[in-house]
Amino acid sequence: MPLINSPAELEAFRKKILADRDPDKPCITLCSGSACHASGSRTVAAAIESELDKQGLRGQVDIRLTGCHGFCEQGPIIVIYPEKICYFQIRPDDIPEIVERTVKAKEVIDRLLCTDPEINEKVIHESDIPFYKYQERLVFGSNGSIDPKSIDDYLAIGGYAALAKALFEMSAEQVLAEVKKSNLRGRGGGGFPAGVKWEGSRNAPDETKYVIVNADEGDPGAYMDRSLLEGNPHAILEGLTIGAYAIGAHEGYIYVRQEYPLAVENVTLAIARAEEYGLLGENILGSGFDFRVIVHKGAGAFVCGESTALMTALEGRVGEPRPKYIRSNIRGLWNRPSVLNNVETWANVPLIIDRGADWFTQYGTETSKGTKIFSLVGKINNTGLVEVPMGTPLRDIIEKIGGGIPGGRRFKAVQTGGPSGGCIPGEMLDLPVGFDELTQAGSMMGSGGMIVMDEDTCMVDVARYFIEFLTDESCGKCVPCREGLRQMLKILTRITRGEGREGDIELLETLSETAKEASLCALGKSAPNPFLSTLRYFREEYEAHIRDKRCPALSCKALISFYIDPGKCKACMMCLRKCPAGAIDGGKNKIHIIDQDKCTRCGTCYEVCPSRFGAVTRLSGEPVPAPVPEDARVIRKKKKKK
Repeated sequence: MPLINSPAELEAFRKKILADRDPDKPCITLCSGSACHASGSRTVAAAIESELDKQGLRGQVDIRLTGCHGFCEQGPIIVIYPEKICYFQIRPDDIPEIVERTVKAKEVIDRLLCTDPEINEKVIHESDIPFYKYQERLVFGSNGSIDPKSIDDYLAIGGYAALAKALFEMSAEQVLAEVKKSNLRGRGGGGFPAGVKWEGSRNAPDETKYVIVNADEGDPGAYMDRSLLEGNPHAILEGLTIGAYAIGAHEGYIYVRQEYPLAVENVTLAIARAEEYGLLGENILGSGFDFRVIVHKGAGAFVCGESTALMTALEGRVGEPRPKYIRSNIRGLWNRPSVLNNVETWANVPLIIDRGADWFTQYGTETSKGTKIFSLVGKINNTGLVEVPMGTPLRDIIEKIGGGIPGGRRFKAVQTGGPSGGCIPGEMLDLPVGFDELTQAGSMMGSGGMIVMDEDTCMVDVARYFIEFLTDESCGKCVPCREGLRQMLKILTRITRGEGREGDIELLETLSETAKEASLCALGKSAPNPFLSTLRYFREEYEAHIRDKRCPALSCKALISFYIDPGKCKACMMCLRKCPAGAIDGGKNKIHIIDQDKCTRCGTCYEVCPSRFGAVTRLSGEPVPAPVPEDARVIRKKKKKK
């Protein structure tokens, strides 16, 4: 391993890496993030190696196992260079054909390409696929082209150039000024200006200071930070080192969820490689600046995503929030000045220092600059990670990039900001996505989770689900959060069971106000958001549940019934065979009926009934028609004409 002692040596080594690489040499890149591991990328990687050996191509074709490409719906994904041919949903038995036809013969295999639904044509290159072409992947773009375990790959794309620039061409004050000028706001949820936070720590009188990466990503359905840390760990290390230089810190921590083993593995290896190259540790690049990084694995508590709880856990104590009489950037870890930002925030720093604040501020809105990575999941055709400029309308994210709602169903709402976020209704689809805009709409940016819901989603049950999650994850230290959420959950559960009472809405509003005003930390203060936002935009659903004992979305089990329409039933016996409760009576040429006493309202009959029949219907707030008498249940088949 070379020890790099100056910016000149760094640049010379970068040129050597590039000179040793033939840009025309075939290279197969395979997404190898956790999502693609779950869909079989490890077996695909083994198949590639085996096939190259079989055809005598080992050494003539490079294999690069990259981080997440973002389009997780279509993984595992392969991109073949230099032609940049992109194939989706690859299986091991596809590999021989890919090597034979594409790698060797330069042919395109149509069946493995993505189809552009707008023009109904196959698309060869990743950049032309609708999911990608409407994005601006400044931070996430390198994930799909570098091996996260190779520091040389990161150096080849300009890695650590920003660190060299900061250490040798800028003073700490100038670095701080550039970050402030960029108006980079924290991507972890609060949206506080990073430069202002850094400045507070730099000006604090204490000489011992710390920088911390918050990789405790606990929001359901969110995995942006995990994928960045897995796929491009050196970008986070470079940003963290620049931040340490700016505030005068010599020690940093990466607090990462223990449930992220691949992220832990890759960032630990990245730290070791950076130290061997002289890019971390003592006398970095010969500058005289010392900085070391320690990885700390969290135990999985959601509350440890809150800054003070995270620092308490780092200190080896129970992860509980503490009052912020003095902010953490003045008195944080071990009561020393501590700058804590999330993974994505740190990953933006090298871009800002390398290209300048003026370049960064060309993206985004007046108050929200740069881009943001979102985790797009739920009732959406294209699930995955998307990066767009701040201010991009929700409609563009959900319809252009996400491909709309499956099955032609109607879009109902999108939940942003994690469990403590809010739900934004369909009539607000043109809302620009920015910190302030989302807050004004009753939601928040959070770390970037987006859960899309269709017309079959009950918003009362959505509020109940997220309040239940937050109740379980409350640390229990303060009464407004611990007891307030527990009581909210009880009331919401009663409402979804058809046991709601007049006055429940007002009581929920009172509990919400108390939690917002009196809770100790941001988790408790924002916890009522799922209820408050759904009440704001879907109040009629709450009233229907309470007053009419009806679920308009036909979702809450206790408030719906399933009924087989005798005029449509064709006695296909599909529902009878699939009913797990044995609640359906019928037979060949005999109209089926559902025994309402046995029915568990699981919905299996509704799901399996052939759409061309549509015999099973859902009822809510309506009496179930009397079953067809036994002697009238025979279906008389029409005689076929000779």
